Amino acid sequence: MNEKILVVDDDPHICELLRIYLAKEDFNPIVVSDGLEALEAFHRESPALVLLDVMLPGLDGWQVCRKIRSTSEVPIIMLTAKGEVFDKVLGLELGADDYIVKPFDLKEVLARVKAVLRRSKTQVNESVMEVRFDKLVVNLTNYELRVDGKLIDTPPKELELIYHLASNANRVFTRDQLLDEVWGFDYYGDSRTVDVHVKRLREKLEGVSDKWELKTVWSVGYKFETKE
Repeated sequence: MNEKILVVDDDPHICELLRIYLAKEDFNPIVVSDGLEALEAFHRESPALVLLDVMLPGLDGWQVCRKIRSTSEVPIIMLTAKGEVFDKVLGLELGADDYIVKPFDLKEVLARVKAVLRRSKTQVNESVMEVRFDKLVVNLTNYELRVDGKLIDTPPKELELIYHLASNANRVFTRDQLLDEVWGFDYYGDSRTVDVHVKRLREKLEGVSDKWELKTVWSVGYKFETKE
């Protein structure tokens, strides 16, 4: 599994318990203790889900939730000592996917995390054409490329090319296959078109992560190679 879970809470005891339990379930927990750190870690790590406390130094959980939701649909579960209906409604209206009141049972938290992730993946598969890797998000529904959390201006055909390669990670494509499958069978350009687009993509992507690479397979073509 190894999906990243961003844990945001200023209570060291709670953070450590969540870190241990999440790691046991083969998640990769990233733990921070204030709102500003949370936003930095979110953009740096591209987590699959955020466990977010409301009462935080720096920025409170409501502000963090609002800022994340302005750019991302990543699932958010609020963790808070506040149990009033108003607080629950506010969290959900700001875009939180679930709401757990302290004190909580750790097994319940893990069950909620898994349920929200399953629901999120189902929704993504049904409605969003998106692939995610370390520090890379390619969204073909909105035609957006995000590198290390930053939106990168990318022409449509470049974005379609990296989406096609990344959604078929580690598969080698010839230039002719890419012309057929990305540009369309009725495109009359030559294979140098692919080379030019790959070169431009590399200018945007090279050096971003050591966990994947847009790689040339000599005498054959190209592939999006993952190293995990």
